[in-house]
Amino acid sequence: MSERRFFIFGAGYSAKAFARANAQHTPVSGTTRAPEKFEALRSAGIEPLQFDGELSPALGDALARTTHLIVSVAPDDAGDPVLNAAGDALREEMPALEWIGYLSTVGVYGDHGGAWVDETGDCRPVSKRSVMRVAAEQQWLALGREIGKPVAILRLSGIYGPGRNALANLADGTARRLVKKDQVFNRIHCDDIAGALWHLAGSNLGGIFNVTDDEPAPPQDVVAYAAGLMGVEPPPEIPFETAQLSPMARSFYGENKRVANQAIKAAGYRFRFPNYRVALERMWAEGNWRDGEPRSPMRG
Repeated sequence: MSERRFFIFGAGYSAKAFARANAQHTPVSGTTRAPEKFEALRSAGIEPLQFDGELSPALGDALARTTHLIVSVAPDDAGDPVLNAAGDALREEMPALEWIGYLSTVGVYGDHGGAWVDETGDCRPVSKRSVMRVAAEQQWLALGREIGKPVAILRLSGIYGPGRNALANLADGTARRLVKKDQVFNRIHCDDIAGALWHLAGSNLGGIFNVTDDEPAPPQDVVAYAAGLMGVEPPPEIPFETAQLSPMARSFYGENKRVANQAIKAAGYRFRFPNYRVALERMWAEGNWRDGEPRSPMRG
């Protein structure tokens, strides 16, 4: 068996968490559109490459040695940018490829009126971006069948972690407590995205997996809990009906569902952060909530 080599199309926030969890020091390469982000990728343990929609010789060389491919690039009006640029390479020029992981979104389920939904549930995408995600998922699953390789679709909920959380929002003054009756959101800590990816890739497991924590919760409760940890007054509640929101932000509130995570647990994964309280408490205690660097909580 050849040495494992990971390649990540779209090495952003979640990909950097994945690389930081690389206990075996497996080679990991990843793409960004912006060369000025190369150093940040190197710091996370990712060998950086530029991808602007075209497959360069350097990308082709890296893909030829790749055993495990992770795709974290959103589709656009022209379809899936990775399949458009590298579809032929995936079919013909990746002899070492064993497994593909595609990072999707629980947005593909659309609105279920607050009811629970699992991987067998209907996809009722509301937004254009989620409609495109459903199509991209199907294309990746079809490619896997065509080339005889397992494809894992990871449907992610709202991503948070160091630098992206209610503690940081309270500290910088951007936290708000919007209240919409019976509204809940699903969440996932970036370290559990990383853990799920390493787990699935470790056994070359394919299928569709909701990667979301155990406890969908009202967004205002998360902000209030973070404020309690910090010992500060939470911001006042704002009725959703009168809130000033961008069209995209308002669209998120048009979807209400509780997403179940039994499939990834049945595959053997155990969540480090089963709910937002555990995660916020850990980040606050370790002092890495602002940017991932440990420091005294009181220094923030």
